[in-house]
Amino acid sequence: MTDVTTDTLAASFDAVTMKAAIDRPMLSGARGGAGAAFGGYLRAGVTAEVKAFAGTSDAAGGVAIPQEIDAVIDAALSAISPIRAIANVVRVGSAGYRKLVTTGGTASGWAAEDGVRSDTATPNFAEIAPPFGELYANPSATQAMLDDAAFDVEAWLAGEIAAEFAKAEGAAFVSGNGTNRPRGFLASPTAATGDATRAFGTLQYLPSGAAGDFAANPQDRLIDLVQSLRAPYRQGAVFVMNSATLARIRKFKTSDGAFIWSPGLAAGQPATLLGYPVVEAEDMPDIAAGSLSIAFGNFRAGYLIAERSETAILRDPYSNKPFVTFYATKRIGGCVSNSEAIKLMRFAAN
Repeated sequence: MTDVTTDTLAASFDAVTMKAAIDRPMLSGARGGAGAAFGGYLRAGVTAEVKAFAGTSDAAGGVAIPQEIDAVIDAALSAISPIRAIANVVRVGSAGYRKLVTTGGTASGWAAEDGVRSDTATPNFAEIAPPFGELYANPSATQAMLDDAAFDVEAWLAGEIAAEFAKAEGAAFVSGNGTNRPRGFLASPTAATGDATRAFGTLQYLPSGAAGDFAANPQDRLIDLVQSLRAPYRQGAVFVMNSATLARIRKFKTSDGAFIWSPGLAAGQPATLLGYPVVEAEDMPDIAAGSLSIAFGNFRAGYLIAERSETAILRDPYSNKPFVTFYATKRIGGCVSNSEAIKLMRFAAN
């Protein structure tokens, strides 16, 4: 008797469930049973219980239509100075890095077979201590943003920080003042005297012949700039200038109408100016009166970059809840290590 009563009760619940499925079809998208009933509702409007839906109105169901967001964020590319690629980069264990440079070779002399050998002068040393600074960024995002955003917020922030650090350090390598940051090569003292008489650490400049412009026959001034660099340093030397300066130089022609600029003839070969590669660094100044807008030299021998480590990013979800902070740091230094290996063009009459 008990079993019969239980079966009868279960059968009655099954009947109610089936009726509910027919009267109020599921939204699961199934093809059979209630799914077919829902299809009939969509096509013929069998049930008058459901109101009109429209994606154009949020209240009428527009909020139920998800917006599709591209998971890849397009970024406006910023110009990053390429000085790191041509300079001498060393890894250091602390900010107290020092480098010794000899400013002259060991003296020598001639003597007969049985002649007296007198003492010769010893070489002089100079100490290079690149000034260090610490780059940092400290952006925050809410945990809800990190959980619900349609793209990888953490990876995006890391990429933005890395790009900004590269841009900031590139500007410092060119014109940094050396206070809590690298000292750029344009911030070094300059003089018009040659290597034999110029003080160590002072870069030589050559005048362009006119204030804020090139003088007549500008290609001759560029040749003088190249030849002012001694032959051992010309192996591996490059021109460094920004795109505005390069645009002017690319139009220069010799007396027979030939361009002094030579484009690369094959893939992977750089364009050359007077036979030397040109590096575009947007941190170099535009041509103006007294500006140092063109550099030529062997930066591998002439400029030193010392870095403590790569960029470090610390994810901190505890200090400022509900925000997650991304604390990024990079310790880096730089300065001119050999003032004979880099020459500058100053846009002045003398």
